[in-house]
Amino acid sequence: MKVMTPERDEQRDAWLARLCADIYGREAGLSPLVTFTGTRQVLFAQEAARLWALVDDQGRPGALALLALDASGTGMTLWLHASPGGDRESQRRLIRELAQKAPLRVNAADKDDEEFFRRCGINRWFAAPGGRRIGLSRHHPAQGVNELEPALEYDDEAILRRFKHDTHFFDQEKARFVERLAAFPG
Repeated sequence: MKVMTPERDEQRDAWLARLCADIYGREAGLSPLVTFTGTRQVLFAQEAARLWALVDDQGRPGALALLALDASGTGMTLWLHASPGGDRESQRRLIRELAQKAPLRVNAADKDDEEFFRRCGINRWFAAPGGRRIGLSRHHPAQGVNELEPALEYDDEAILRRFKHDTHFFDQEKARFVERLAAFPG
């Protein structure tokens, strides 16, 4: 198993489609498509996000992770992560590799999430407003919550408005999502 980023746009889009499908599931309405479109059309276009995978000898991803740059470009936030086969160990290995090499920030939803990220090598933790917990890898330059920059993102509502007002764009993105999801290896 090795950690890699996709070599071609088609491969990247297939991995992204699968990640969105795994995160949101089949009953999520437009959320997977909005994330797929926003990530491709905005974050990837601006080189503000990068997709990583832990792949086997045949190049099949066992875990996927999407990282977004922060506003200053000095840190990266683990935005989405999943394992196509549901294997938490593959996710742990991928995030651990990323944490060892990148200025990584993670947001823990609860104590179980925090414990999972601790097993990934994220050992600096801070309390954030709203009872949230934020973890930083040893490479992250921030020394506290007040030094953290927001991750770059796109406007979900703007994408939904464009879908509503531009049916050709919506149909094109939907077709691309379905085609790339079908092209996912495995």
